[in-house]
Amino acid sequence: MNMPNLDKFDIAILRLLQEDARVTNVEIAERVNLSPSPCLRRIRNLEKSGVLRGYRADIDRKQVGLGLTVFVEIKVGRHSQENALSQQEALLAIPEVVSCFLISGSADFLAEVVVADLAAYETLLTETLLALPGVADIRSNFAIRTIKTGGALKLPEPR
Repeated sequence: MNMPNLDKFDIAILRLLQEDARVTNVEIAERVNLSPSPCLRRIRNLEKSGVLRGYRADIDRKQVGLGLTVFVEIKVGRHSQENALSQQEALLAIPEVVSCFLISGSADFLAEVVVADLAAYETLLTETLLALPGVADIRSNFAIRTIKTGGALKLPEPR
């Protein structure tokens, strides 16, 4: 994968946006020692290149009634590109799956699922996850307590 040529200004802008995505362009410009126009141009370039994929609100899951996080290991029966793609598409369509990875090891996919409670997970498991195409096995790991989530990336030093 080819990393865009990020300089010290780009890295500084990304670090500030990771801390607070609502910070204004003028404030970013001041803090990274640029004028507002070139700063905004850099932000737009970071967005256009795909380095900066979007902006999100950090929502407290429990405060909105989503108190259970489950890490679900999914093993597919027959390995093929077609099966992997259909599995990926199916997982993308499940709103309770907040992140998902193709992994190596005993499982093929690792999905982070967020639901209200154990009853909601049971329904999701029996009616949706077990019905996914080609599923051979599912293992559920329940989060007991959240230690860290959505942390900032440790960005590389500029070249």
